[in-house]
Amino acid sequence: MNNKEIENVLKLEPFKRYEYFIKKVADFEQLWTIVDEEGDYAISEVDDFSLIPFWPAEEFVSLDLQEGWEDCKPFKLTLDDLRENIFDIISSENYLINVFPVNGKSGFVVDLQEFSRDLNEELDKIE
Repeated sequence: MNNKEIENVLKLEPFKRYEYFIKKVADFEQLWTIVDEEGDYAISEVDDFSLIPFWPAEEFVSLDLQEGWEDCKPFKLTLDDLRENIFDIISSENYLINVFPVNGKSGFVVDLQEFSRDLNEELDKIE
């Protein structure tokens, strides 16, 4: 990914970044989150909600490891990981999904049902 694409994507509004994220994840069948030093998924708290963050590429994760996430590291997930493991965690813990946060600010926040629907719709387009 080149610097110009990164710059342009970072300037997008949260919903546009969400749309970009869904397309990239469907195309490359992978996404990124972060884990702490123990290997646990990094979860943030906003307005009494627990959020798990996702990004479309490692380059974007690295730019956002600040403000409480300094000790975390990027962690790649495949679509199989997402469906077979992460969806269960999100569902059982009642997490919301923080898609593509930037500069220490939340991205587009969705629930598991909306996220899964949008991702599946995009996957259906390319199959």
